[in-house]
Amino acid sequence: MNELIPNLGNYKKLLSYRKAEVIYLITFYFCNKFLNKGDRTIDQMVQAARSGKQNIIEGSAAASTSAKTEIKLLNVAKASLKELLEDYEDYLKTRRYEQWQPGSVEFEAMRRLGREHNDADYFMELIETRPPQTIANMANILINQADYLLFRQLSRLADDFTNNGGFSERVSRIRKEKRGYCPLPPPEPQRP
Repeated sequence: MNELIPNLGNYKKLLSYRKAEVIYLITFYFCNKFLNKGDRTIDQMVQAARSGKQNIIEGSAAASTSAKTEIKLLNVAKASLKELLEDYEDYLKTRRYEQWQPGSVEFEAMRRLGREHNDADYFMELIETRPPQTIANMANILINQADYLLFRQLSRLADDFTNNGGFSERVSRIRKEKRGYCPLPPPEPQRP
C-alpha cells in the first residue's frame, strides 16, 4: 500500500471486533439451545449479533478511503448490539430471572472476566455448563463492554478526522507535494 491508501483494515486486532465475535458465538449457542425452534426471536437475536460483528469488519475495510463510511458502519454495529442487549434483557424479564446489577458478586466477576479475556474459545467453554439466565447475564455484560469499546473507537475516529481530515485531504496534500507546492509561511506580525 501507499500513503494515499494506507492498509488500515486489520479488524481482527480490534478489541471491539474480538468482543463482538464472542457475543455472536454466545448468542448463536444461546438461541439454538434455549429458545423454541420457530421463535422469530432466534433470527432477530442472531442477526443483531452478526450485524454487530460484520459491520465492524465492513467499517474497518472501508477505513482506507472513507472515514465517514467507517464511522457510520461502526455506529450501525453499536446500534445492533444495543438491540441485542434489549433482547437479552427481555428474556430475563419475561421469565422473571434476576438481572445482575453492578456491585453484585456475579456482575463484578463477569465484568472482570470480560476485561481480561477476548478469546471466543474461553467463553464458549464457560457457557456450556451454565443455565440460560447466567448466559444471558454474561452476554449483557459483554455487550455493554463492546458498546463502550465502540464508543471509544468512534470518538478516536472523530478526533482523527477532525485533526487530520480524510481521503480527500490526503489526495490534495499528496498532489501538492508531488507538484512541489510549498505554502508560504504566515506573515510576520507588524511591530508598532
